[in-house]
Amino acid sequence: MKKKTIIIAEAGVNHNGKIHYAIKLIDLAARSGADYIKFQHTNPNLISPSAKKAEYQTRNTKNIESQRSMIEKLHIDWKRAYKILLDRCRIKKIKFLTTAFCPDDYIIIKKLKLNFVKIASGEIVNTELLEAISRSNKKILLSTGMANIHEIKSALKILTKKYSSKRITLLHCVSEYPTKYKDVNLQAMNFLRKKFNINVGLSDHSLGIEVPIAAVALGAKVIEKHFTLSKKMDGPDHKASLEPAEFSSMVSKIRNIEKAMGRFEKKPNKKELITSYLVRQSIHAKTDIAKGEKYNSKNICLMRPYDGMPAKYLRKLYNKISKKNFCKYDPIK
Repeated sequence: MKKKTIIIAEAGVNHNGKIHYAIKLIDLAARSGADYIKFQHTNPNLISPSAKKAEYQTRNTKNIESQRSMIEKLHIDWKRAYKILLDRCRIKKIKFLTTAFCPDDYIIIKKLKLNFVKIASGEIVNTELLEAISRSNKKILLSTGMANIHEIKSALKILTKKYSSKRITLLHCVSEYPTKYKDVNLQAMNFLRKKFNINVGLSDHSLGIEVPIAAVALGAKVIEKHFTLSKKMDGPDHKASLEPAEFSSMVSKIRNIEKAMGRFEKKPNKKELITSYLVRQSIHAKTDIAKGEKYNSKNICLMRPYDGMPAKYLRKLYNKISKKNFCKYDPIK
C-alpha cells in the first residue's frame, strides 16, 4: 500500500481574526481526520493601502474595501496566538502549520519547529523569502498557483542551493476561488512530477471532494483543502471551503482510495484463487465414458468447477483414448 497521504485542513484566515474560532477550527479539523491544520501568518504591513482585493474576495465579502483593510480585520496577534494554538493542537493530536509572507515572519515561524515550511502561491516569486527558507534543511511545501514553469524552476533553484529537492513537495494549485472543474488540470501535477523528478501534491480550490480524491489516485503525496466552520460566515475563503462533515467525508474516501491503490503488480489474491476454482471451466465427461473409448465432442465438454484439465486441452484430447472409466460429469484428469 502507498504511504499515507498527508491531508491538510487549510484554515487560512477562516478564523475571521478571532482566536476562539481558530481553536474551534483545530478541534473540528482533528475530529475530521486531518493530519495538519494550517493558518496564514497575516501581516497587514505587507500590503499597500491602495492594493485592491481579488475579484473573488470582493464577491465573497460583498465589500469593496481595500485588501489591507480586509486583512487587518482578519489579523491575529500571532506572537500571542501561536502558543495557544500549538497547545490546542497537541491536546487534539493534530499537527500545526502556518504560512509566512516575509523573512521576518519566517524567523518567528521557524522558532516553532514545525514539520514543514509552507510557501504560498503568491510568494513563489518572493526571492527574499525563498532565500531565507533555503538556508534551512526543513521540509517544504511549495504551492504553484499563478506560476509558469520558469517561475517554478527559478524558485526551486533558490530553494535547492544548499539542500536537496527531496525535501520539497510541489503542490499543483489553481488560484481561482472556486476553481471550475474544467480549469483544475490535474495532469499538471503529473507534469510537475516528471519535469522536476519531485514529490507532488494538490492544493485544491474546487468545490466538493472529487478532485482531491482523484489526485490521490494519481499519486498526490499531500492534499491541502480549505476548511471552515460554515460556508455562511463572512470572509473571502469560506464559500470555497469544506465544512467539517464534508472534510471528514473527503478524508474517509481518500483513505479508502489509498487502500485500493495496492501494489505495482498484477496477481490474484487468496480469495480470488478460491473463487477461480468455482467459476472457471475445465474438462468434464459429458456422458459416461468407458476405458478405451476415444474422446470427442459428444462425450467431453467444458463446465465448472476448475477440477479437471484446463480448457486449452479440450480439442487436443479429441481422438485420444481414455485410460479409465468416467461417469457423466466427472472431471477429466
